[in-house]
Amino acid sequence: MTDTDFAALVVTLKLATLTTLILLSIGTPLAWWMAKTQWRFKFIFEAIIALPLVLPPTVLGFYLLISLGSNGLVGGLAKAVGGKPLAFSFTGLVIGSVIYSLPFVVQPLQTAFTAIGKRPLEVAATLRASPIDRFFTITIPLARSGFLTAAVLGFAHTVGEFGVVLMIGGNIPGETQVLSIAIYDHVESLEYQHAHGLSGGLLVLSFLMLMMVYAFNRRFQVMRT
Repeated sequence: MTDTDFAALVVTLKLATLTTLILLSIGTPLAWWMAKTQWRFKFIFEAIIALPLVLPPTVLGFYLLISLGSNGLVGGLAKAVGGKPLAFSFTGLVIGSVIYSLPFVVQPLQTAFTAIGKRPLEVAATLRASPIDRFFTITIPLARSGFLTAAVLGFAHTVGEFGVVLMIGGNIPGETQVLSIAIYDHVESLEYQHAHGLSGGLLVLSFLMLMMVYAFNRRFQVMRT
């Protein structure tokens, strides 16, 4: 592994970790609301959240680039308050990654919250548990498999990003260059040995994370039965 590859690894892990933490923070209340609300137009929010699943990454990356640029809505606002440009920066990568990986966190959490049902929370309510107490003592423990799935999928999806991060972050070594882009650079330079090493590492990592999710979910199902 070259020094540039190691720097790309550090950027990738930093990006994936930060993105996953942000997604769990904003995705948990959003998924809870979507699982419990009876609003008739909820499907609009579900479609917006799921949009990155079907939208080409370059399309999403293009509009994020326009928005985060110095003349865009978000980028212009950041510039007006004295902030640094968001396009072609690590902060821009985080924003793009959060949007791009949002459905991979929200949907597993929403499914887990829906599967809990009303009965456990109603029983806790009869014991005078507050809504917050019911959420942290009943909902989160029962939905722990959903949280694990959401965290792993969000992390793995962020690690594997290419189109979005290339559009809004470019290819700046040590700042915005991630492993997927480093692999592309090696292939373009016909450095297949380096590309094999990085690709194989990502393949093994992805397989191990998914295997952990399936093993945990199977164990959790057995415990519940």
